Amino acid sequence: MSTPAVSTFKTGHIGLNVSDLDRSKQFYQQVFGFDVVMESEEPERQFAFLGHDSNIVLTLWQQSSGRFTKNQPGLHHLSFQVSSIDDVQHVEHRLRDMNVHFLYDGVVPHAEGASSGGIYFEDPDGIRLEIFTTTGAEDFNAPSHGPSCGLF
Repeated sequence: MSTPAVSTFKTGHIGLNVSDLDRSKQFYQQVFGFDVVMESEEPERQFAFLGHDSNIVLTLWQQSSGRFTKNQPGLHHLSFQVSSIDDVQHVEHRLRDMNVHFLYDGVVPHAEGASSGGIYFEDPDGIRLEIFTTTGAEDFNAPSHGPSCGLF
């Protein structure tokens, strides 16, 4: 095992290619409550930086077409943690009102009997997302094929 060049790493922001910036910006603002920190609408250079205050969490780049596909190397899914199972269910209800496509029907634990779990759904470009909590999911039914966050 090699020694890392620095002692700690912290995730900065997540950058996603999207096919329709306005649609994706609206989606992520509705679901996560993000503010637009900065954006550009220059032709051939459209992007938006989303987050809270000046903290950028997500960058959206309008430079793709079609839908996300899981059969190519790259992103598997994005996961966002919330404080409680009530928070997960609150977002679930909001997503159902938005007619968002779910990968499982409602809350699922990460594995049979696990306390952690959440909801799995797609953004407008088919990018797979998870909103989870570390406790409170043990009473929900887990998928029978393995860890819920790895095999959808």
